[in-house]
Amino acid sequence: MLHSMSNLILKCCWLAFLALIPPAHPFLSPLQQPQRQRLATNDASRHGRLLRSLPPSLETLVAETIDSDRKIVIVTGGVLSGIGKGVTASSMGVLFRAMGYRVTALKIDPYLNVDAGTMSPLEHGEVFVLDDGGETDLDLGNYERFLSVSLTKESNLSTGKIYQSVIERERIGDYLGKTVQVVPHVSDAIQEWILRVAKAPVSRFSKSSSESEISTDEPPEVCIVELGGTLGDIESMPFVEALRQLQDNVGYKNLCFAHVSLVPEMGDPPEQKTKPTQHSVKQMMSMGLSPDFLCCRGSTPLEPGTVSKLSMFTAVPKGAIISLHDVSNIYRVPLMMIEQNLHSMLLQRLRMGPFQKGLDYSTAGSMHVDHIAIEDSVVIKDWKKLAACVDEPESECVIAVVGKYIVQGDAYLSVTKALTHAAMATKQRLRIEWIEASTLEPADDDEQGDGATSWERLKNCDGCVVPGGFGSRGMEGKIAAIQYCRQNEKPFLGICLGMQAAVIEYCRNELGTEKAHSAEFFDDLVKDEEDAVIFMPEGDRERMGGTMRLGARETILKEGSAARRLYGKEKVMERHRHRYEVNPALVPRLEEAGLEFVGRNTDESGERMEIVELSDKSHPYFVACQFHPEFTSRPELPNPLFLGLMQACKTAIVGEKA
Repeated sequence: MLHSMSNLILKCCWLAFLALIPPAHPFLSPLQQPQRQRLATNDASRHGRLLRSLPPSLETLVAETIDSDRKIVIVTGGVLSGIGKGVTASSMGVLFRAMGYRVTALKIDPYLNVDAGTMSPLEHGEVFVLDDGGETDLDLGNYERFLSVSLTKESNLSTGKIYQSVIERERIGDYLGKTVQVVPHVSDAIQEWILRVAKAPVSRFSKSSSESEISTDEPPEVCIVELGGTLGDIESMPFVEALRQLQDNVGYKNLCFAHVSLVPEMGDPPEQKTKPTQHSVKQMMSMGLSPDFLCCRGSTPLEPGTVSKLSMFTAVPKGAIISLHDVSNIYRVPLMMIEQNLHSMLLQRLRMGPFQKGLDYSTAGSMHVDHIAIEDSVVIKDWKKLAACVDEPESECVIAVVGKYIVQGDAYLSVTKALTHAAMATKQRLRIEWIEASTLEPADDDEQGDGATSWERLKNCDGCVVPGGFGSRGMEGKIAAIQYCRQNEKPFLGICLGMQAAVIEYCRNELGTEKAHSAEFFDDLVKDEEDAVIFMPEGDRERMGGTMRLGARETILKEGSAARRLYGKEKVMERHRHRYEVNPALVPRLEEAGLEFVGRNTDESGERMEIVELSDKSHPYFVACQFHPEFTSRPELPNPLFLGLMQACKTAIVGEKA
């Protein structure tokens, strides 16, 4: 009885104390609001506190991203580099394209270079050039080819670019005297860059339009971001922290992570090992990131036991563990993702479709309803045809690529892709013979056994491509290969330095100028006689980075030429990357001798030679161009010059069989 009285007295005292507190006191305000209103207020105040802690420029971008309901997919990689993040990111973009979304992409490279322009192809692979002149990582080529878009130089972010930006802002006083640090200043700058790219409109390529490139002012709805390198690399730490903050800022439903890892097979019989992926995810989580999807690379499909073990140790649902095993060609990767329902899971995770809470993706019977019928989309139907064309060709075509960087498989990646696109369009199986240009030089033919072997391989090919490059090594071998193709009516395509080599070869063997060469390699050539290739007047000999003639330039095609017939129009835009050009003073003499300059560009510096060819009466296909046609080739829309080469090869093959 006494105990009950004590409790009653305490309650009365507590109520009397509460009555003395003003109604506006924050301690009581939640008690005085309906639950629904209280939750809304809490959400708004939380969002307000978050935005007030950001710099104004980032705050504006975050608010715009949230209001636009724009989605960001981050693709990271673990265990080792070159694991396939680029193809994975591009393939996810294909899924969004097929579902009707506008997609853009961003590649983050943690190296200190401002861009890839000064990097050696032997170390870094090819430099991919964009319409606006950006010299970027080769993965942007994958994005453009898979997404059918034209990206900008802002779509490739490096540590050098971000630090250059931050230091410039510090110099002009943007940080108001504060101590500039990696966090928050560099991490904020990274987030701003990502969100700016995510909302920037991009041009789209379309094979159904009279113009292959369609400009649009509509902002993207999805941005795929690939973090280069391997998680754990010291140089990528600022980007990892920025991505962690970015998810907090834009919200869980607007950003997700896909982690690409390796599941190797060892032993006899082979057993799939999950430990590398376990440790990779553990390291990722220690940095504050959690994978929503686990994309596992391996030689064979993941076994059910492997999936269960990975799910248990990584906390990733079984259905969100995607097997990216080896397939016959990369065009089957998006189709493989569809088979595992990744497109529906992306919609579910990013709240882009009818959201259903608590779905289990581990069994087919409980999969999210595919309300968009992705396999009926035009994109996926075309993609299936592309994959089938690679696997089911009508004939085989062997193309020799005579270059100087052939020991690095990625040095001529876009050339390989462009040849593949043209081979698919002509229903041929492509086989490339990689020939080191220096082994075709006369000195090597006498002194090394591989010289004769290289010549034999070249002669057995159906066609030849001499791609671009820099430096004198292998130049004489390229010239010799071009001479052989010209004199033996072997289909030939020269690109950039390949066109310059073709002009030098013609000067030597048709005009009789034995010492004709390029001013890039010799500075004592007789002016307007031996200098078949000259330095461009507006060029910069002191600074190397970003000083070449870069980006898309207009070329006017001559009526009746093979190039005009292939392109089907008078004016075309193609991408350039060069410091030297054909000497215009020699053009009249060369044309009199039979070398036709059928593509010319007129700009502020005067007339430039863009395409040369031999008449189809004297050669089945002999075309060379100063620009890089490989950069604008797409799986659904092969570049016309590569298509012409493969068509000429197929015609010759059919003629030989007949």
